[in-house]
Amino acid sequence: MRKLRWVSAAVVLSLYTSGSWAFSIDDVAKQAKEMAGKSFDAPKSNLPSQFREMKFADYQQIQFNHDKAYWGKLRTPFKLEFYHQGMYFDTPVKLNEVTATSVREIKYNPDYFTFGNVKHDADTVKNLGFAGFKVLYPINHNDKSDEIASWLGASYFRVIGAGQVYGLSARGLAIDTALPSGEEFPRFKEYWIERPKPRDKHLVIYALLDSPRATGAYRFVLWPGKESKVDVQAKVYLRDKVGKLGVAPLTSMFLFGSHQPSTVTNFRPALHDSNGLSIHAGNGEWIWRPLNNPRHLAVSTFTVEDPQGFGLLQRGREFSHYQDLDDRYDLRPSGWVEPVGKWGKGHVELVEIPTGDETNDNIVAFWSPDTPPEPGKEMDINYRLYFTRNEDKMHSPDTAWVKQTLRSTGDVKQANLVRQPDGSIAFIIDYVGDEMSKLPEDTPLTPQVSVGDNGELVESSVRYNPVTKGWRLVLRVRVKEAKQPLEMRAALANGDKTLTETWSYQLPANE
Repeated sequence: MRKLRWVSAAVVLSLYTSGSWAFSIDDVAKQAKEMAGKSFDAPKSNLPSQFREMKFADYQQIQFNHDKAYWGKLRTPFKLEFYHQGMYFDTPVKLNEVTATSVREIKYNPDYFTFGNVKHDADTVKNLGFAGFKVLYPINHNDKSDEIASWLGASYFRVIGAGQVYGLSARGLAIDTALPSGEEFPRFKEYWIERPKPRDKHLVIYALLDSPRATGAYRFVLWPGKESKVDVQAKVYLRDKVGKLGVAPLTSMFLFGSHQPSTVTNFRPALHDSNGLSIHAGNGEWIWRPLNNPRHLAVSTFTVEDPQGFGLLQRGREFSHYQDLDDRYDLRPSGWVEPVGKWGKGHVELVEIPTGDETNDNIVAFWSPDTPPEPGKEMDINYRLYFTRNEDKMHSPDTAWVKQTLRSTGDVKQANLVRQPDGSIAFIIDYVGDEMSKLPEDTPLTPQVSVGDNGELVESSVRYNPVTKGWRLVLRVRVKEAKQPLEMRAALANGDKTLTETWSYQLPANE
């Protein structure tokens, strides 16, 4: 197979020979590796002030003209639409189309867009560009194209499956997240999108990543469906050493929920895109970490060699958990990362950032290698991303999982049957699972509980839950120092066999 070598993004490349050729990730990787050997060329904004200083409401008025969808007149189920520059999307990204015989740039044209009430003249927009693109596909109805994916801003992208609405985001790479030195946000500066054949059920996208200390070549294969999937191959090169390298980052939002209720009266019991971090460790252990909206930045690490998977999940799909008809948090997907091959020694890191409202993504999770690649050396990473509402499949069938975590004021029932608060905090943890549901309800399950030095375990009891056909664990703890967080872990066992995933929770500091 003859490889096409990229010369310049501004040049239209065509090859008409009797042989065959293909554009591949190696063509993008060649550019990334060359860039890594040079100093970073910071992108410069080309936006006029009226576009750079516009508010979000104004930016929303700039809409793509659906009648001009790219590939709209071709016999392919996939269509493309583009995002216009504006606000903090102040530098253009280059878009290219890959066909059977050529690679050519998709030229910006203001005629693609309607500008609503945004005042402008033709000269202010004629030399602008695209901020990103979205993918359309008939995922819910055969006769209607739905937006199923979006690449917009830095290295962010979002994907949904049938019956889902946008929630959490994925990223190409994270650098120095939550370090005092500040986070570096690599950006996809150029894309190559393969024109799909009429019967194709997938779309192939290549991306060139750049930042002050990293470059990279990415290949995405998007598979839309009931649960949409994205196969990711990345070749990453560092220009310089980094403090923390985040692989396969997921970004989400948690404001409040059943284990951390709202501090003000709200008709919604929960408001989050995800409510927990799930980890399938290389040794087979499953870990469930309910998310928090802490008062102070919180960073948790889980040592995981050769992880089998991790993700930010939205457990609990009943509408009654959310009661939100506008934002439909019950329809937002979980994101699951499934590594391909051995990733080696490293850890899954969870970053929780305080937020006062739901407009801020305050949750980040990624895998970080113990030994990042040396500058100039290639790190080849492969994984599959799932965007799903079927969380029941996100665990081993023989392992029970945490259906819900509830938090309450701890109390003791008095002789007169009145419950009296005793200064403790109670957690009610419901475990469910196929194998667990087959156990007789008088099975003597025992709790395995550990509490950090900043707490005292007051109660640890377990009982059968006839409603879920699972078991309910009740913990009551007293916190010694309210200004410090408290770590807790719990699982249920039958004899010497652990039946459940590990519930791993950090009670945030109260001040």
